[in-house]
Amino acid sequence: MSEHPTPRSASRPLGSALRKTGSPFRRTGSGARKAGSPSWQTGTDDRQTGTTLRNAPFAARTERSGLRPALPVLALVAALTATAFTAPPAVPASAAENGTVTLTLRHLDRTGAPTDAYSTRVTGISGPGEDVRESPHDSSGTLTLRLPKGRYLLDSEVYPLHRGAGTDWLVQPRLDLERDTTVTLDPRTTSAVDVRPPETGAEPRHAMSFVEVSHGGRTRSVNLMSSAAGLRVAHLGPAAEPGSVTATFDAYWIGERSDYGLGYRFTSGRALTGFVRRPTAGDLATLKAAAADRDGAGGVGAAAIQPSEGTTVGLTSELLRPGTATFHVTPERGTWDLSYTTPGTPGTRPNLYEARDLPVRPGATTTHTFDNDVRGPSLDPAPGAPPALVRDGDRIALDLPLLADGEGHAPSDPVFRSAVTTLHRDGVPVGTRRGAPGRAAFTLTTPDRARYRLTATALHGTGTSAGRTTAVWTFDSAATAAPAALPLSVVRFTPPLALDGTAPAGTALRVPVAVQGPAAGADPAALRVRVSVDGGTTWSEAPVADGAVEIRNPAPGGTVSLRATLTDAAGNTLDQTLGNAYRTR
Repeated sequence: MSEHPTPRSASRPLGSALRKTGSPFRRTGSGARKAGSPSWQTGTDDRQTGTTLRNAPFAARTERSGLRPALPVLALVAALTATAFTAPPAVPASAAENGTVTLTLRHLDRTGAPTDAYSTRVTGISGPGEDVRESPHDSSGTLTLRLPKGRYLLDSEVYPLHRGAGTDWLVQPRLDLERDTTVTLDPRTTSAVDVRPPETGAEPRHAMSFVEVSHGGRTRSVNLMSSAAGLRVAHLGPAAEPGSVTATFDAYWIGERSDYGLGYRFTSGRALTGFVRRPTAGDLATLKAAAADRDGAGGVGAAAIQPSEGTTVGLTSELLRPGTATFHVTPERGTWDLSYTTPGTPGTRPNLYEARDLPVRPGATTTHTFDNDVRGPSLDPAPGAPPALVRDGDRIALDLPLLADGEGHAPSDPVFRSAVTTLHRDGVPVGTRRGAPGRAAFTLTTPDRARYRLTATALHGTGTSAGRTTAVWTFDSAATAAPAALPLSVVRFTPPLALDGTAPAGTALRVPVAVQGPAAGADPAALRVRVSVDGGTTWSEAPVADGAVEIRNPAPGGTVSLRATLTDAAGNTLDQTLGNAYRTR
């Protein structure tokens, strides 16, 4: 495909990328910064249920859930300040209840003197104190807590004496309180975290350090957001059980023409004490996000990267369409997610497209093109993905991206002019639903087995870009005692188009064809493809050979429409039409 190089000025960093938010967050000053600290603390959390900051200039992601409401930056700063600096009630000397012990915490600065510039958290993991959450503070630097016996997670961020001197983060994954205990939090025990890209002159942005601890069937975690440079860390206390501690460090840097996501993940019995990595260019994988511009409107969208696994932040960069943003990432972090958010226009919300769980390897380049033609239905290929068509008792529900882009990425908010879905039972209308393309639910009055015809149509685009997507499925179904997937197949056409959604006029074009769903892998003869170059007035056969059809493109400014019909081994059928699927230039 044609790739438009993107000048660096059109791919500026916007901060962290948040799962399923789609909004690029421009950095506004120092973010949720504590006084004197160049870092941002999001506190402790339980797995999938912990404290998570979303839609902030810098934010942590702990789960792959849907959209969450934004937390205003000023409210965020206030919440963090209250969490970090609220002192617990004084404990009387006589409060030595049965089953409790005294924990004394001494905070020092880098000179060894007591300090009040710290933020400390004590989190219960197992035992009677498993629900403890304390964020104590005392201006003397020394404080005491009366706590139930048990296993705890302790972490403390000690702020530097001088602005810009870096942050010290000390983590004790295993704090067993069986008797009165004193812990000294001394930043002189920390060592530098020095993770940087091979590009000389690249600038550090934000980073996240994360520690997760499991014990007694419970999991707790703490995380620290900071600059990608200047952090020092240390493990405190004895090692926890082997494999019970997961530590990650994700740092983001901005280069001249590309950006960097340097992430590392370890499982052991300890938190990190210092960490140095200097990957070469050959050690990194490359992810590219290409932004299409089918209507020629231009505008600035946003491309983003983020590790797929665990609590983390990502990096979002402005992307002028048509254009391509380039990111270099570490394979050691596992799979990565790549996303693109379209520019916002008056009356239209930006659209978020995602490519998740991308495997990467050193020296390899993976490119995803977003928001391009051919638009049509697409099934989620991820293992365990929910079915697009479900029968539950007397209810049939369709949830299918009917206007996925040319590579099958589903838009978060598809742009369409109208959408209609109808259901017939043995030729008798059951109902009609209008609204979002490919989404509808119907309640049936008869449980007996019958032949159903489901039709979904969407009109989209304007002018020469206007198109109509229609899919008609037939299948047999009866009432079910539990939710059950119904047979639904679709056909994908993936011609190599330029980023304006066009193909060269007057030439022969090989268009790959793929079947998704129960009919995939069926007898190729069951698949029939036809092509129209006059808006669907007349159709010509296009035999499928080696997984593709050959199309003779019309003159410049013309359109190509595509139609596919198939029958699977069980007799379920599909009749799919993509009107004005792509244009010629």
